[in-house]
Amino acid sequence: MAKKTYPESFAHPRYWPAWLGIGAMKASAFLPWCAKLWLGRGIGELAWRFGKRRRHITDTNLKLCFPEWSEAERARQVRKTFHANGIGIFETATGWCRDPEHMRDRVTFKGQEHMERAMAQGKGALIVGIHFSTLDLGGALHSLFFPADVVYRPHDNPLFERFMTRARNGIFGTAIDRHDLRGVVRRIKSGHGVWYSPDQDFGRDVSVFAPFFGIDAASIKLTAKIARMTGAPVMPLMFHRNPDNRTYTLEYLPALDNFPSGDDVADATRINAFIEGAIRKHPEQYLWLHRRFKTRPEKSDPSLY
Repeated sequence: MAKKTYPESFAHPRYWPAWLGIGAMKASAFLPWCAKLWLGRGIGELAWRFGKRRRHITDTNLKLCFPEWSEAERARQVRKTFHANGIGIFETATGWCRDPEHMRDRVTFKGQEHMERAMAQGKGALIVGIHFSTLDLGGALHSLFFPADVVYRPHDNPLFERFMTRARNGIFGTAIDRHDLRGVVRRIKSGHGVWYSPDQDFGRDVSVFAPFFGIDAASIKLTAKIARMTGAPVMPLMFHRNPDNRTYTLEYLPALDNFPSGDDVADATRINAFIEGAIRKHPEQYLWLHRRFKTRPEKSDPSLY
C-alpha cells in the first residue's frame, strides 16, 4: 500500500474544527480522573437525549441480543451504554495523549503466560480485540506488558487522521491501515503481535454469516485468512473498566486451538462466541451504537433497523 500523504498545510479554516478537537483531547487527557468520569457521563447523557438515531440503533441491538431483558432493563442499559461511550472519549484521549506508565497501578493483567507462550513460538501473534469503549486505552495499557502493532480504520479528515496515526504509532509499533493486508501479514511474519478487532459489519463481500447472540451476522473472514497465511497463534484479548470506574482488567485467553479449521463459518462462529462471552460480562461497555446486523443474509431481507 502506498505511503500516506497529507496536505502541505493544515492552516485552512476547514481544519480549524479538527484543531479544536485535537486541542480538547490533549487537554482532557490531563484532567483529574473524577472530572473525566463526570464529563464523560455528561457527554453520554447529552448524546442519549438528543441522538435519536443512535439511541434507536442501540435499543434495537440490545433487543435482538438480550431478548430476556425487560423493556425497563433494556432502557437502563441503553442509557448506560451512552454513558460508557461518553467516558470512552476521555479514555481514548488518555490512551493517545499520555504515557501509559501513569496508568500502570490501575490495570490488572491476567493470562500473561498465554501471550508469553504464543510469542515464544517466533511466529508473531494475531491479537483479537473487541470494540469496547475502552479499546484505545486498552491498547495503551497492553503496551506496558507487550509490544504490538494495531490495525485501524483511517479517518476521513486528514488532519485528525495524522494526529490519530501519530498517537497510535506512539503506543504501538506500527498503526496499519485495515486495507493493508500485506502489511499485517508482513508484521506478523516478522515476529510481531498485531491487534485488530473483527466484530463489526464490513459488508457481504468480505464476510460469512455466523451466529452472534443467536442471530446470523456478517462476520469477516479475515481472522482465519491471516492465521492461515502466517501460521501465527490467534490470541483472544478481553479488556474492560471495572465496576469501581477507576481500574481496568486486561486478560488474555489461551490461543485458539485448531484455528483456522478450514471452515470459514465455523471459524467465524468461534470468534463470535468469544466476543459474545466478553460482551455479556460488561454489556454497557460495548459499541452498540454500531449497526452490527446491518447486512442481512439475503439482500431481500428487511432491515432490522
